[in-house]
Amino acid sequence: MMKILVIEDDADIAELIQFNLEQAQYRVTVCTNGKAGLAKAQEIIPDLVVLDLMLPDMGGLEICRELKGDEETKRIPVLMLTAKSEEIDRIVGFEVGADDYLTKPFSPRELALRIKAILRRAQEQADEVSAQAFQFGELTADPEKFLVTVSAVEVKMTALEFRLLQFLYETRGRVASRDMLLDRVWGYNVALTTRTVDTHIKRLREKLGVAGDYIETIRGVGYRFKERADAI
Repeated sequence: MMKILVIEDDADIAELIQFNLEQAQYRVTVCTNGKAGLAKAQEIIPDLVVLDLMLPDMGGLEICRELKGDEETKRIPVLMLTAKSEEIDRIVGFEVGADDYLTKPFSPRELALRIKAILRRAQEQADEVSAQAFQFGELTADPEKFLVTVSAVEVKMTALEFRLLQFLYETRGRVASRDMLLDRVWGYNVALTTRTVDTHIKRLREKLGVAGDYIETIRGVGYRFKERADAI
């Protein structure tokens, strides 16, 4: 039975989430403050964390950064749960490593479906990990070690940025539209606009430095990873 850790300070919402996820056959642990939730995540290593953004003692973004910066917990998927609904809030959540973002009020059924999709995607990635390591010019990526280097220098990435880079590489030479990237990288139809893709591509290029040139913009269409590595 998969383990879900819920970090939520509103007792009614936490109870609602716990009830519905247990009905969906998940083992659920609830923590009502950030520090306890972070400690519990490091203790039990759950399969997924449902994380409230606004907590009384420690912000959800800080908790997500801590989880993604720890070798033991960095691969745990995180679903942000918050009352904030502006796109910039969602982008910040994704930038610190969140896998999805659901705003309150929410449908318990939608929450369960999103969790199911995230876990399925994580399992698919785990099953394929041995076939995904690659080298392209000055760029190397090893999903098993969650390691990206450019010119032998390590580049720190979030799980989402890694998936975006990986998908672009796997479809190199072909154009990927923004809608396709939202569907294939984020995993399903989330409430994001195509501008979010542009924001993440820009951030990815900046992190890759000279290797960012491998990702080309096809105006009016989307993005394409070069088919062959040019000298950089």
